[in-house]
Amino acid sequence: MPIRGTRSDDSAVLVSTDNSTAQKEELSNKIKEQKIVVDELSNLKKNRKVYRQQQNSNIFFLADRTEMLSENKNILDELKKEYQDIENSEKTKIKK
Repeated sequence: MPIRGTRSDDSAVLVSTDNSTAQKEELSNKIKEQKIVVDELSNLKKNRKVYRQQQNSNIFFLADRTEMLSENKNILDELKKEYQDIENSEKTKIKK
């Protein structure tokens, strides 16, 4: 039910803005976490071992440090791109 003085489509815009804001915050947190992972992996000494956790399990497997670093950098780039896409879509919505 629209609030007095507003149109029904105005409330729909507010809801979508809230969703995108929550999504942006979640992505921002994931980006921060991923930056930390990349920094930690890049600062490891060459002789250190890195383990990858099996999904939905407490089992760890030995992994190559350089492969893990490149995979995590790619994940970080994808997260940044997704965040940028959300920002760009918000800017285009504002212009309309």
